[in-house]
Amino acid sequence: MRDIVIGCDEAAVNLKNSFKKLLEEMNIAVEDVGVSNCDDKTAYPLVAAKVCKKIIESKYEKRGVLICGTGIGMCMSANKFKGIRAAVCHDIFSARRSVLSNKGNVACFGERVIGAELAKAILADWVGLEFKDGSSTPKVAEIGNIEKENFK
Repeated sequence: MRDIVIGCDEAAVNLKNSFKKLLEEMNIAVEDVGVSNCDDKTAYPLVAAKVCKKIIESKYEKRGVLICGTGIGMCMSANKFKGIRAAVCHDIFSARRSVLSNKGNVACFGERVIGAELAKAILADWVGLEFKDGSSTPKVAEIGNIEKENFK
């Protein structure tokens, strides 16, 4: 399993801490670049940028987990980075497909939207998944083509 870079804003400190504990229990290295308390008002796009830059620096060997109130803002911010394929993962099927069908490398969660135990179960499953070449490969290649065109 890959190392994880994790980040959150002030709306998701509790879920981030639960995720860190779970990942460490799974013997997955975790690098926390998010806020550490609810008083830190660092804007979520800045946290998403830190996580994405760490993934890019690792040559996409690391994966990311981003948590905010809904997961949506983090997801939108993360997808502004070349090579980042982020998805909001509030159900197991979508989380799995984000990796298996779309070669996703960032899972986004909303602490105000999903229960902690369900979120942890989804994350535990997601970290063990790997994209394999198959029927989705040409579609993922098209995502790359769109990126090349728009990230000039």
